[in-house]
Amino acid sequence: MPFAATALIIDDDAAVRGLIRAEFEADSVRVEEAENCAAARARLDDDPPSVVFLDLQLPDGSGMDLLPELVTRWPDVPVVMVTGYGSVDSAVQAMQLGAFTYLEKPFHEGELTAVLKNALRTGRLLERADRESSEFGFDTVLADSDAMRAVVENARAAAESPASTILLLGESGTGKGLLARAIHAASSRASEPFLTLTCSAIPEHLLEANLFGHEKGAFTDAKESRKGVFEAAHNGTVLLDEVGDMPLPLQSKLLGVLEDRVYTRIGSHEERTFDVRIIAATHRNLEEQTAHGEFREDLLYRLNVVPLVIPALRERQADILPLAMSFVHRFNAEFGRGVEGFAPAAEEKLKGYGWPGNVRELRNVVERAMLFVDKPLLEADDLTLASGYHPGGSKPAPAPEAPASADAPITLPEGGLNLEDVENELIRQAMERTGGVKAHAAALLGLTRDQIRTRLKKLEGG
Repeated sequence: MPFAATALIIDDDAAVRGLIRAEFEADSVRVEEAENCAAARARLDDDPPSVVFLDLQLPDGSGMDLLPELVTRWPDVPVVMVTGYGSVDSAVQAMQLGAFTYLEKPFHEGELTAVLKNALRTGRLLERADRESSEFGFDTVLADSDAMRAVVENARAAAESPASTILLLGESGTGKGLLARAIHAASSRASEPFLTLTCSAIPEHLLEANLFGHEKGAFTDAKESRKGVFEAAHNGTVLLDEVGDMPLPLQSKLLGVLEDRVYTRIGSHEERTFDVRIIAATHRNLEEQTAHGEFREDLLYRLNVVPLVIPALRERQADILPLAMSFVHRFNAEFGRGVEGFAPAAEEKLKGYGWPGNVRELRNVVERAMLFVDKPLLEADDLTLASGYHPGGSKPAPAPEAPASADAPITLPEGGLNLEDVENELIRQAMERTGGVKAHAAALLGLTRDQIRTRLKKLEGG
């Protein structure tokens, strides 16, 4: 039977340990046992369990003395104090020292399972908050330029504030999504869901259903009831990406929901409340859209509580090389390369380009180079830029007349390459990036499903 979690039971009473084991293993929780402090301390160097049940009275010491060691070594593992009648005050004191909660002996029916489930949920939320902080925190937002440092400083303040709405503005590819994740990870909502809804290229009725949810039969394809993002992300954060593309009728509904914090699912009359932070992001000029009647002025005021404008990459020159190096490190790990950096001419090429696609374009340029190059330093010729590249400029220039090969997506290395090996490598990466979903991998490579099946069969030697 596969186990979903591990519980460590520290108790000198074998009967109690057996009772807990029987109940927990029925819930697919693996149980480990320690009969005293010494056995528990011997377990500290191993992988942490999901939860600990710690008896207050042990034969070679007090659980109160062991508790600080557990909390220090395993800070994300909930510890449940187990106490006999008459020692509740000590258990409460233990909670002040970091215990999750306490249980009195003898246990009531269902009490063990209820406490276990609450403790496991808390532990998972703590782990997720730590993971969110490390993977998506502000440390992942490179800001060597003064302009970007100011944005990050203001974003940190916004994350820690009670602001219910934040507006991220900036050109496509500047990193609005990354900054939104960092704000969530640094907020008090970090352990709760972060959900993204892109408002462009979705039919209006589906966009509304994704926002507010729908009941079964509310429209033709509504074969079952579904939660919207406001309901699914309760207590967390919702990123409304490309909010400037939201249809006007839906803008009106969104404004009402943001004002009252009440919504109804499509096909229902039941009002539901929600508590989420809304981060809206767009590359459009919302003030111009408002002037042209394309965006509601009152919704703009409602979203624009904390505006953060992310500068274009051409306006933050000091960030170009650090960002490029961060992508080198990423693709070294992903592709198994050993690139150390850029030759001086390559650095000048990167700094002299206008980056109309911003950070996203820079990432693609580095990725493309490293797909086909494995040497200590990337040279200028290894970097394929759009035809707007011009040395020493800060903005993209008009595209000059050039042969068709100037816009080629890759550059043939001077020493040549094995085309079959390149194709196999790209197919492998596409399958890895899409989790083995052939249809998605085919879309990344511009192939049909039948074409990628044929190539996979050939790759696997079938």
